Amino acid sequence: MSIISFTIDVAISTTNNKRAGFTLIELLIVIAVLGILPASVLILINPLEQFAKARDSERKKTLRELANALERYMIKNGVYPATPPSEWYSSEPGDTASNNGGDWIPGLLTSNEITTLPRDPKGGVSTIPVCVGLLYHRAYYYRSDDGSCFKLLSHCGPEAAGAFSPTEPFLDPGRTDHSWMVCDPPGSVCCSY
Repeated sequence: MSIISFTIDVAISTTNNKRAGFTLIELLIVIAVLGILPASVLILINPLEQFAKARDSERKKTLRELANALERYMIKNGVYPATPPSEWYSSEPGDTASNNGGDWIPGLLTSNEITTLPRDPKGGVSTIPVCVGLLYHRAYYYRSDDGSCFKLLSHCGPEAAGAFSPTEPFLDPGRTDHSWMVCDPPGSVCCSY
């Protein structure tokens, strides 16, 4: 009887030892799956596209804030800050449009309607194809020939996928492949600059 008991004990302990851990193949499969998951998540969320969308949101917010500051300026002064006729001012030094010594919306800072004149969140020479050959920078542009109306652009800056969709409310109808705009009053001559 003791021999039978010993044989059963050995068989039970041998069976238990076989299921106590993972095999090398099982461990390799788990490691491979854990390696693939983060890569697939990165592909799904595409961090570069998310950063581009965040910068584009900032550009739209800036256009709205500048338009509000210009409206306050108009209420106080009866006109918008004027630029020389047919001349755009750029937020970026070295751009093809004048930077006007950093005062790219003349008089807006001194009127205390805004504390600083913003610059494009990415800046530098644009990578949008139509802008590359002309060496345009990613910049905000401002123009008001006579102070009766104005136009602001996010010029050669928008960068996320779908930025120039026909349904984009900021899309500049004259620059549908490289700029967003805000103009006031709507339908004025400034909107067609």
